[in-house]
Amino acid sequence: METRSFNPPVRTLMGPGPSDVHPRILEALSRPTIGHLDPAFVAMMEEVKELLQYAFQTENPLTMPVSAPGSAGMETCFANLVEPGDKVIVCQNGVFGGRMKENVERCGGEAVMVQDAWGAAVDPQKLEGALKANPDAKVVAFVHAETSTGAQSDAKILVELAHKHGCLTIVDTVTSLGGTPVKVDEWGIDAIYTGTQKCLSCTPGLSPISFSEAALEKVRNRSSKVQSWFLDLNLVNGVLGRWRQACIPPHSAGKRALRSARGTGDAERGGAGERLGASPEQSPGTQGRPWKPWASPLS
Repeated sequence: METRSFNPPVRTLMGPGPSDVHPRILEALSRPTIGHLDPAFVAMMEEVKELLQYAFQTENPLTMPVSAPGSAGMETCFANLVEPGDKVIVCQNGVFGGRMKENVERCGGEAVMVQDAWGAAVDPQKLEGALKANPDAKVVAFVHAETSTGAQSDAKILVELAHKHGCLTIVDTVTSLGGTPVKVDEWGIDAIYTGTQKCLSCTPGLSPISFSEAALEKVRNRSSKVQSWFLDLNLVNGVLGRWRQACIPPHSAGKRALRSARGTGDAERGGAGERLGASPEQSPGTQGRPWKPWASPLS
């Protein structure tokens, strides 16, 4: 069979993801490869961590990109925070709430579902009812902005309800980070994940995550091993000794993809940084209504 170089056609990508990647990011992908223990790479990872902390609006020391797509960020959160027998309240108002349920069950947990119509926001009253009915629940999980419908829920209120009843929170911001305000520390989110290929306008293949101190305490005190070696955050801790410096995973990380994230982060914090603190007139409208992220920071 004859093989030729693949030259993809130029497209204007208008779907929910992946989004168009700026030439600056494509150029970063072409730079030389270095080892994942190279001092230059470790220094770059510290910069990536700081830029992700800015994007997430957090000071969490464990803030890092998982070397895999957004689904791996989801699985990292559930695999580390859910143990066999744990009861997890999952809010579903679209496709990805269903994937959260799958993760809970594959970790051996029990999923208690709070269902809302597709296209509607998660109803805080329904969540509070589920929390009262399940006082032994350990975690509340929900999608901030459902990729499948564009519906945005009130993350701040949902997190407050979860904490009121003694639950940790897992929040999916794959579609929302960079397109609508996300404030991890101000809202008290415990574990959060996103994808680089949507509003961040980076290449697919990375899933930034951030864990609060309360979430890390749960990880440290597990009674069973994390079911995934690749996603076990205790191994990140084992490499570093502490979570107070650049988070380097124990495997050969995707260095080119990480460099592209580094370039995107610069743009987020630089000329387009105002996107993260959008004024009401810039924001995507009222909670629960479909929304569109505004222009890419690199366009």
